[in-house]
Amino acid sequence: MKIMVQKFGGTSVQDDQSRKKAIEHVQYAVDQGYKTVVVVSAIGRKGAPYATDSLLNLVDGASSLLSNRELDMLVSVGEIISTAVFTEMLKKQKFAAIAMTGPDAGFRTNNEYQNAKVLDVKTDAILKAFKMNDVVVVAGFQGLSRQGHITTLGRGGSDTSAALLGAALSAKRVDIFTDVSGMMTADPRLVKKAKFLKNVSYEEVANMAHEGAKVIHPRAVEVAQQAHLPLRIRSTWDSVDELGTLVSDKDLSIRHYRAVTGIAHQVGLTQFIIATADLTAENVFALLADNHLSVDFINILPEKVVFNLNQQQSQVAKQLLAAKKIKTEIIEDCAKVSIVGAGIMGTPGITARIVSALTAKKIKILQTTDSYTTIWVLVKQSDLIAAVNALHDTFLNERQDGTDEV
Repeated sequence: MKIMVQKFGGTSVQDDQSRKKAIEHVQYAVDQGYKTVVVVSAIGRKGAPYATDSLLNLVDGASSLLSNRELDMLVSVGEIISTAVFTEMLKKQKFAAIAMTGPDAGFRTNNEYQNAKVLDVKTDAILKAFKMNDVVVVAGFQGLSRQGHITTLGRGGSDTSAALLGAALSAKRVDIFTDVSGMMTADPRLVKKAKFLKNVSYEEVANMAHEGAKVIHPRAVEVAQQAHLPLRIRSTWDSVDELGTLVSDKDLSIRHYRAVTGIAHQVGLTQFIIATADLTAENVFALLADNHLSVDFINILPEKVVFNLNQQQSQVAKQLLAAKKIKTEIIEDCAKVSIVGAGIMGTPGITARIVSALTAKKIKILQTTDSYTTIWVLVKQSDLIAAVNALHDTFLNERQDGTDEV
């Protein structure tokens, strides 16, 4: 049995016109002889009646008195509605199709409500359904806890649902359909010269996703990498034979022609600088951890520690540090710019070119750190557009492999 998994995000199922375009892709897969699992997100985005944020607003969002288990009862409804609506349209077009919730489809999770981890995917029900159906529509983002309650997998969880089903069913590949044609070298809303990426490695796209590129959830990429499962990032609105960006380990580990693959960014960060004359770095991070604050972009030096928090967590940290009378220098409205590429390791001069490009635009570098495949730079948010464009011009506006493709 040949199996394909297709995942459609909120904008791909937001109205009849969008769903009809999505069904064209389902039809193409079925015509190619594939049994097709369709994973759907909740209908639309914030403001749409059944979008996750809209459902949360019904109970005062973050201020709700509901427990996390009860919140999961509420927000799981969005994907279930989307699943039923999409299946109805398929049946009207004479598809042999059946709808399943996440628990119906075999997702078993731990009890970490609102951010559950999948422990197992039991595929028996889907395989049984394929005996009489060509298409199984599954509600993404959800599973069943050990205690028998519905759970949700956290933001972007439908991508993870699709990747887990692809791995469990030994699918040929998983197609992630969005409102963009694939991965770009940078956010095209900020960088007009951003280029389409035909092929990327798992590690590269996971790093891009972790650092702010929103086309796919990084956990889904990690699942696919472990299973050596090809992913394609595609646009619902493109033709059925337009395949978007292939995410795989094919060829790239042997022939990687580019040092830098793309540039991602995150906004709304606050930088904290704490001198460690009267306390240790261990004391600082233990205090933050005890209060469930997850720090990012860390530098630990003999005389100080530097770290960043998002907007929501930074408010908590400010109050906490003030209460403990810990003297802190705070720089608000920062943005993290990430230069990602499997070819960064072992390529001399990357950091020098970053510094040169930003200095030429009079952009102050507040902080830097790096890993094997990523270099991070913190700048003021007001400098973000100039910084991303300067780095894109430096690393990605030249053909690097002798062809017209990046």
